[in-house]
Amino acid sequence: MSLLVVGSVALDSIFTPFGETADALGGSAVYFSVAGALLHPVTVVGVVGKDYPMPLLERLAPRGIDWSGVEHAEGESFRWKGKYSYDLQSRETLETRLGVFADFQPKLPPATRDAEYVFLGNIDPELQLRVLEQVHQPKLVACDTMNYWIQGKKPSLMRLLEQVDVLMVNDGEARELSGDWNIHRAGRWILRHGPDRVVIKQGEYGALLMDRENTFYVPAFPLEEVFDPTGAGDAFAGGFMAYLARAGSTDSVDLRRAMIYGATMGSFAVSQFGIRGFESITLSDVEDRARAFRELTQVEMAERLA
Repeated sequence: MSLLVVGSVALDSIFTPFGETADALGGSAVYFSVAGALLHPVTVVGVVGKDYPMPLLERLAPRGIDWSGVEHAEGESFRWKGKYSYDLQSRETLETRLGVFADFQPKLPPATRDAEYVFLGNIDPELQLRVLEQVHQPKLVACDTMNYWIQGKKPSLMRLLEQVDVLMVNDGEARELSGDWNIHRAGRWILRHGPDRVVIKQGEYGALLMDRENTFYVPAFPLEEVFDPTGAGDAFAGGFMAYLARAGSTDSVDLRRAMIYGATMGSFAVSQFGIRGFESITLSDVEDRARAFRELTQVEMAERLA
C-alpha cells in the first residue's frame, strides 16, 4: 500500500535548556518520513533550495524513503529557529525564513498519484486542496494544520475538511478551530464539519482518537529524559499513517493500533535533538515499545462491587 507525504523539508535551529542544534534536518515531511519508514516505505513531495544538504537526506533513502518528489529550486531553503522553556511545553519562534517554500506549488510525480494513503503536512490549506486534485482514489487522506492557517485561511481549511478522512491537530488548534475550550466538544465540532475521525494530540498527556461514536485514548510513553519536542507531532503522524499502510486497513481496531504506533514514534522523536532519535532504532525496537503500551493501559478489573 503506497504512502505519500506532502510537506515541508526544512533546516531547524533549536535551543533548549538541555542543548542546542543548528541547521539540522527538519520539517514536517522529514520527521514524518523518518518515523514512518521504519514501518512502511514513504514517498516525499516537497521543495528545497540550492543550499540544502541533500547528501544527508539521501543517506536516509535506504531506510525506505523516496526523495524523488522533492523539487530543487533556486534560492534559500526553509529555515526555522526556536527556543524552548525548561519544561519543554512552550516555545518561542526566534526566526522563520520561508525561502523557496514561500512559492511552493506541489506537483505530484505521475507515479505518486495513485497513492492509497496520503498525508498532507502542515502547509497552506489551498495547497493541500491542490494536492487532493492530483491524487486519484486514495484509501485514506489525513491532514495537519496550525493556528496560522486557522486564523488566516479558515474558509479554505473548512473546504479541505470536507475532503479528508482524518484531521490531526494539537489541543490548542482544536480549541481555536472549533471555538470551544472543551477538547471533547471541540472534537465533536470538527467531526460535524467533514472528517470521519479526528486525532487530537496533547503532548505529554497523550492523544485522542475520536469518531462519531467512540473515543480512544493513548497515553504518552513515560520517558525519564526528553530533549527536543520539535517534530514529535509529525513523527506521530508518520507512525500512525505508516502502520495503516502496512496493515492495508482502516478499520477501528487498526486505527487504534495506529495510535499506539504514532505515540511510539513520538516518544523516539523527543528522545534526541532533531531526527537523531531515529538513527539507531530498528523495527524490533519499535515493536518492543509499542507492545509496552499494553502494560501502561491494561488492567484486569475486579468482579462487580456489591
